[in-house]
This record gives sequence, C-alpha cells and structure tokens, in this order.
Amino acid sequence: MIEPTAPNNVYGKSQQESPPSIDISVVVPVFNEADNVESLCQEIVAAMTTTKRPFEVLFVDDASTDGSAARLAGGRVAAPLRILKHRHNCGQSAAVATGFRHARGAWVATLDGDGQNDPNDLPRLLAHLLATGADGVTGVRTVRRDNWLKRISSRVGNGFRNRVTGDRISDSGCGIRIVGRACLAEVPVFNGMHRFLPTLLRGQGFRVEELPVNHRPRLHGLSKYGLHDRLWRGLRDYLGVRWYLARAVPAVRVEPTEGHP
Repeated sequence: MIEPTAPNNVYGKSQQESPPSIDISVVVPVFNEADNVESLCQEIVAAMTTTKRPFEVLFVDDASTDGSAARLAGGRVAAPLRILKHRHNCGQSAAVATGFRHARGAWVATLDGDGQNDPNDLPRLLAHLLATGADGVTGVRTVRRDNWLKRISSRVGNGFRNRVTGDRISDSGCGIRIVGRACLAEVPVFNGMHRFLPTLLRGQGFRVEELPVNHRPRLHGLSKYGLHDRLWRGLRDYLGVRWYLARAVPAVRVEPTEGHP
C-alpha cells in the first residue's frame, strides 16, 4: 500500500537505522492538498518547537494527483519530516492508520491536511494529557468555519451517533487529537475509523477527554466530502461500531506480576 519516497527530508531512510528518541509524532493525512501542505508543515513545526520535546511530522499522501508529496519532498521545509505515500487512494482512515503504524513517538497527534485545524492547539492538548493522565484528548470545534451543509450534517450525525453507540462525543469529525501510541495497538482499521476513534478507544477501556479548539476557514482547495460521505455512509458505520462496542475486548487486560510492569 505504501510507496517508498525519495530520501530528501525523510527520517529513517533504512529500517536498520536506530530511530531517534521521539516524544510525539504528528500524523497528517493528505489528498490533493498541494497548496496547503508547506505552510501547514511550517505551522506544525513552529507549534511543536514550543513544547521543547523531540517530535516528528508524518505526512501520509493518499495517492494525490496534484504533487502534494513533491511539494514537501522538495526540501524547502526545514522539519523532522517523514513522507509516506499510498500506492492507491485508500481513504482518510487508511492514511491515518498508516501514520499510526509508522509513528515512533510515545504520543501520536493527528490533524487534517486542509489547514482548518490549528497546529497551535497541539501544545495545549499535549499539556492537558500530561497534567491529567488521560489516554487521549480530542478537539471540539466550538466555532465552525464551514458552510451550512457541513454544519447541519455534522450536527445530525453526531446526535445519531451518540444515540446509537451510547457514547457522548461532542464533535466526532474534529481531526485534531492526541492519543498514547500504546493505546492504538488494537484499534480496528476500517473506512470511517478516524471519525470513531475516541469511541473505539473508550470501548477498549481508555480515558479520552475533550477540549475546545480553534477552527479555521479553508484557504485553498476543495473539501473531499459531501453529504453522502458525512451522513448516509456514516449511518451504516454507526451500526457496525455499536456491534463492535458490544463485543470489544479491553485492551488493558494483563495483570502486572511481581518484578514485571
């Protein structure tokens, strides 16, 4: 599913190399976002540098046709950057899952590649996790910078989703969140997974909290989702997630023994 990328600005050119010590990996799924990726990467680096913690940025290009990966690989962005590229377009959930699999940080952050999530929220989310001991934190877009159709479909989808799953997530479509990498080991991968990640983690026994975050208008490009993707397909997914929650096995299930963690 993944194509090898050119060695320019890519961490870990060989799997035999010892990876650097990394606290947090920032995963960004992109599809045809060539006009957004460079400025977004620069914003992520500026925000994460303020944490004074070692980090990496992983852009997962879901087989873009507009040269999104080439814009990043050109070497114009000074960043601890890795670029992963899908051989075929697989969808946002697959891109997020690819980022999870290849992340090396103890914490894994995600944000959308369209620039509407604000990277300046990442340090605050990370600080909240470290202070509270939660397993994850997800953003809530208190002021939406989307058109009326997206706002209405999200409101209807969130309400129906909470009724079906029994969970209470204010904004399941918000792409900015941070989760402990160890918590992601048993998350099932399916189309639509990224929208249900907080609920899936809670179903496995993890504590996921919510914090308000900034939301910005899209400056370049077009949204990849319409009413069918956001609402009707999501309704089918809700039933599948409800089944999964009823059958989920707790991820933390081994009792520590003396002398071992």
